[in-house]
Amino acid sequence: MADLDDLREGNNFGLGVATQQQGFHVKGAANLSWGMKDRLSRIFNPATGKAVMLAFDHGFIMGPTSGLERIDLTIVPLIEYADCIMCTRGILQSAVPTDVNKPICLRSDAGTSILTELNDNVVIDIDDAIRMNVSAMAVMLAVGDPAFEAKTIANLYATVDKASRYNIPVMGITAVGKQMARDARYFGLASRICAENGANIVKTYYCDGFKKVVAACPVPVVIAGGKKLPEKEALELCYNAINEGAAGVDMGRNVFQSENPVAMIQAVHAVVHKGLTPDQGFELFQDLSK
Repeated sequence: MADLDDLREGNNFGLGVATQQQGFHVKGAANLSWGMKDRLSRIFNPATGKAVMLAFDHGFIMGPTSGLERIDLTIVPLIEYADCIMCTRGILQSAVPTDVNKPICLRSDAGTSILTELNDNVVIDIDDAIRMNVSAMAVMLAVGDPAFEAKTIANLYATVDKASRYNIPVMGITAVGKQMARDARYFGLASRICAENGANIVKTYYCDGFKKVVAACPVPVVIAGGKKLPEKEALELCYNAINEGAAGVDMGRNVFQSENPVAMIQAVHAVVHKGLTPDQGFELFQDLSK
């Protein structure tokens, strides 16, 4: 019960002042519910509209690949410098401390490994995502894969159906296979298919003509880091993507396989959020590595 001893009648209703129509800093999310916006605001910094996501879900197909042998030693020290972390439920429950208080983008599909044909995936139960209090669910689409395109699109569609009931955003990840061209036409198609099927975020690759990919996608695009690059080249990748419209990066190997992962994620963060040039970012990396 409210304290009724000092009940004051409202008197400042702003009569004659038009209601302020507040915009929203996440692309394509202005008409979403409060819960959706709250979760998206945890991922994308309201001050910049950008996000640095740390991806370490690689083990679900690669096993203990370089840099992910010991999550507690290699990844946990990096988490404080990320805006959001992306991982599987097994790693989240077993290796990520509960007091990190970072938004979680949960890798929500799995099925095959590098030992077999990739992309034959199924999706986890929505109840698991709810129990783990995630801020987003991530599902892969194999657009252009004759065997699994339809199945993976259906996985995304079903995940959006279930996640939206609980105001959980979904990130569509565009897979790259041997038969898939790595160009703006393909990534533009795959990204748009993600958004058309309800994804609130799209993760794809940077390419020539990336501006077209972003312009044609009605939701935020974050770039995958891909294979390990020299540190300065990875920072150039970040810089170019952000300047061509990306809303952030979701990097893994270019951070945790760096010669100094803690310095690298801070340099990436500065490029994404502070607009440092690749040269400035690399100088920061070198300074932090001393």
